[in-house]
Amino acid sequence: MERYRNLGGDSAVIAYEIAAGSITVEFANGRHRFYLYKIASTGAAQIEEMQRLARAGQGLNSYIGRVVRTGYERRW
Repeated sequence: MERYRNLGGDSAVIAYEIAAGSITVEFANGRHRFYLYKIASTGAAQIEEMQRLARAGQGLNSYIGRVVRTGYERRW
């Protein structure tokens, strides 16, 4: 996993891993949780935007909360 840069300073996202057609995001909201988002569960445009935001280090947490919501395939 790659460390999320969190340029805004207030994100719950701490790390991410990008693969073809998917992104895994690690959140720290009291306890660490991993969420896997895939094209089949979220949509291609949303996966592309999440990957872009992860690389940019800003806006990923709010995008997931506003747009993707519960569109994850799996969490653990």
